[in-house]
Amino acid sequence: MRRRGRRPHRPVAAVQLRRAGRDVRIEAEDRAHVERGLAQLVLTLVELLRQLMERQAIRRIEAGGLSDDQIERLGATLMALEERMEELKEHFELTDSDLNLNLGPLGRLL
Repeated sequence: MRRRGRRPHRPVAAVQLRRAGRDVRIEAEDRAHVERGLAQLVLTLVELLRQLMERQAIRRIEAGGLSDDQIERLGATLMALEERMEELKEHFELTDSDLNLNLGPLGRLL
């Protein structure tokens, strides 16, 4: 039974989009490419945030704004995040250079 207002779930290979007045179909072989591209974008943003958090942590440590316990927890958290990032990059077959997006005239992101 279909619920009102909801479309039945269809695999990505069957999804059709309407763009600029024409239908666009995502084929099955494009699915891996789309997933990898999305993973690249998400991991790039996570890596950017991780680097910003790391820099902020260093500033706070140098300013004496953290206790030894806070420094220890922060270090463990940042190390765990970096480890998980490496696992995800390996899973999606991405390298550090893949995450360093070219922003054109602004240069590289990371």
